Amino acid sequence: MYAIVGTFLFSLFGDRSGHETILFAIFGAIIIVFLALDLGLFNKKAHVITTKSALYQSIFWVIIATLFGIFIYAYDDSGSQGMMEYFSAYLTEYALSVDNIFVILLILKYFQVKEEYYHKILFWGILGAVVFRAIFIFVGALLIHEFHWILYIFGVFLIYSGIRIYFEDDDEKIEPEKNPILRLCKKYLPMAKMDHGDRFMVKENGKTVFTSLFLVIVLIETTDLIFAVDSIPAAFAISQNEFIIYTSNIFAVMGLRAMFFLLSGVIDKFYLLQKGLSIILFFIGAKMLLEIGKDYDFMPKVLTDMPPLLSFAVIIITLTLSILFSIIIPKAREAKEEKEQAE
Repeated sequence: MYAIVGTFLFSLFGDRSGHETILFAIFGAIIIVFLALDLGLFNKKAHVITTKSALYQSIFWVIIATLFGIFIYAYDDSGSQGMMEYFSAYLTEYALSVDNIFVILLILKYFQVKEEYYHKILFWGILGAVVFRAIFIFVGALLIHEFHWILYIFGVFLIYSGIRIYFEDDDEKIEPEKNPILRLCKKYLPMAKMDHGDRFMVKENGKTVFTSLFLVIVLIETTDLIFAVDSIPAAFAISQNEFIIYTSNIFAVMGLRAMFFLLSGVIDKFYLLQKGLSIILFFIGAKMLLEIGKDYDFMPKVLTDMPPLLSFAVIIITLTLSILFSIIIPKAREAKEEKEQAE
């Protein structure tokens, strides 16, 4: 399976400059090797991931992603601009993954999945994301190459997403029974009647059937695709280089699983992060729409030629402030509860 994924990725992004080909080979090797080690060696048996282990894994993937960004600066033809675009896309995707974590947690709790199975489910969910996001990015790059004006549609969509997320209700609800793909699975696939642990497919009475964990995987994959509808256009607003978009996107996704175990217990504390993400999406969408002035030469250069460093600074400052304010300023509901307890 790892060889198939690797071949797919290399064929998809094979038309690169010499340095990018080498960097993509390094990227592919890192992803394939660590996915193989993860499932084949370190986590052969189902077990609960500790907070300490999740912290080490999160730090590891941040370091790996950072080193790859430095490699882009040192060896890629795009140099410092490519590095800034890479880190901007990486941070944006990493931040957007926080919302994804919250939804995944709701899905797992809805299906009452045991904690020791979380790791395996997220592993296969991320493997699916590696493939599906490659398809998304490839199709997006192809469309932009043929129809450049699609970037402006992306810009409008990101501004709309930013506004929608800003005013979205914090009390997230998950209703799997309304997911059309899940309904199709239940209708046409033979489902197991008993609990089979961490298995996705088993045999019952000589017949191959699917377990409830398979439905969880389906739901997580479709949820990731929905999130990709926001994150992929945002990445294209930062860079039109599919190599930079894909590598930054996948490194962020690879860190998502470790971040899930690290933040799952405290995710609701960062309640202002959603507002920060909405501001980032609005900013990126507006930046993309300003490209119209560049294409048709009717807007000042200071607006149309925004340096990648400035975009990176806006993203990281917004994220930092939203996290800090979430910690410093208590959520209204929590403050009210504390006041009532004090009385």
